Amino acid sequence: MSSPVEYLYAFLIGGALCTIGQLLISLTRLTPARVLVLFVTAGAFLTAIGVYEPIAKIGGAGASVPLTGFGYCLAKGAIEGAREEGLIGALTGGIKATAAGIAAAIVFGYLFALIFRPKTKS
Repeated sequence: MSSPVEYLYAFLIGGALCTIGQLLISLTRLTPARVLVLFVTAGAFLTAIGVYEPIAKIGGAGASVPLTGFGYCLAKGAIEGAREEGLIGALTGGIKATAAGIAAAIVFGYLFALIFRPKTKS
């Protein structure tokens, strides 16, 4: 069973990541798509230099669910793949590590596209 402190850390770290994203959208001319790419790239970069692993351990879902967590998972998979299989593992490890999340996004995106009718903004 999880302790209230673990929930607090997940809330604080996840909230901080979301706050950074909102500040980037509100205070800069970056589009939401660029902020998304920036977050995935930042997660991968911070994993490569060894900074994101401790954040993910402390923050739990607060660090693994946002897009920085996707970059973290990609980089971690690529690093583990490179250790096990060399160059081919570096190329395929990230995809193997994130395959379930990518598949879920495609399936649920398709289902919601069938259920709801998109409307253009006016």
